[in-house]
Amino acid sequence: MSRIGNRKLVIPEGVTVEVSENVVTVKGPKGTLQTVLTNPDVLVEVKDGEVLVTRNNDLIPTRSMHGTVNSNIENMLIGVTKGYEKGLEIIGVGYRFQQKGNSIVINAGYSHPVELNVPEGLTIEVPSNTELTIKGIDKEKVGKFAAEVRKVRKPEPYKGKGIRYKDEVVRRKEGKKAA
Repeated sequence: MSRIGNRKLVIPEGVTVEVSENVVTVKGPKGTLQTVLTNPDVLVEVKDGEVLVTRNNDLIPTRSMHGTVNSNIENMLIGVTKGYEKGLEIIGVGYRFQQKGNSIVINAGYSHPVELNVPEGLTIEVPSNTELTIKGIDKEKVGKFAAEVRKVRKPEPYKGKGIRYKDEVVRRKEGKKAA
C-alpha cells in the first residue's frame, strides 16, 4: 500500500487544480503547470479543496505510478505558490560565472568559455562571480538545468575544484605519498 500515494494534498489559497481526461493543470500566482497522466489506472480527483490520487487495481505498474503522480502534483502545488531555487558555486583559480543576456558564460579552466542558454521559464541570478542561483516554478526544469551547469566541470576529489551545489559535500581524497 502506497503511503505517499494516499496522501491528501491540500490546495493552497489562490491555486486552482483542474483535471480533464488525463491532464492535470495547476494554476497559481507564479504561473501554470501541466502534467499528463500516462497510466489510465491512476485517477486524480479534486474534492473539497483537496487533491486525491487513487488507483483502479493493484498491478505493479499502477502501484509504482500511484506515489509518483501524488509527488508530482505536490511539486506542482509548491512550484506555483513558492517556486523552486537551486544554488551552485564554483571553486578554482580563475573559475567564474557571468550572466550574458539570457545565457550564462562559465569559465572553468578550459581553453574556451562555456556558454549555456537558460531554458524558458527559468531565471538565473549571479550574486557574485563564484555563485549562481537558478529559480523557476518547475522543479524538474530547475534540477535538470542545475545538473547541466554542474556537468561542465564536476568537483574533483583531490583539490575540490569544480562546480558544486550549495549544500553538496565533496569527499576529499589524499594525494600520492612520496616514496
